[in-house]
Amino acid sequence: MRLSTKGRYAVMAMADLAKNGRANGVQRAVSLAEIAARQEISLSYLEQLFARLRKSGLVQSVRGPGGGYRLAKGADETVVAEIVLAVDEPIRATRCIGHSSPKGCMMAGERCITHNLWEDLGDEIHRYLAGVSLEDVVMNRTGARRRDAGVGVAA
Repeated sequence: MRLSTKGRYAVMAMADLAKNGRANGVQRAVSLAEIAARQEISLSYLEQLFARLRKSGLVQSVRGPGGGYRLAKGADETVVAEIVLAVDEPIRATRCIGHSSPKGCMMAGERCITHNLWEDLGDEIHRYLAGVSLEDVVMNRTGARRRDAGVGVAA
């Protein structure tokens, strides 16, 4: 399963915002032009993504000189799954239209033989992304690094 460009770029931009939106412990607005240059993403594409992120309440816009965007909540409180879903990217691996839809992907409307496998994979991807914050991404605490650091491990 591979995320689309929209989802990947939204996460890249939000991680950039989390990393560069703090100076000396104070939150500052970051312009989309700065993010576009650092992440090599089209400015017009970022504008479209940030309109959706703002509508979802993940970022706040700041007008005027020195304006731009800042995170609506802390990087440790913003999870990757929220970002992906905010830009209308469903996290699923099946070829069926709806998640858990009784109508399957086969011509006669039934589910294919591997449907549950792919649906379970999509659920695992969502669970993983829901457990990774922007702070984790910025601090490089994802996957095995996260487990090694003891983050999210029950005692």
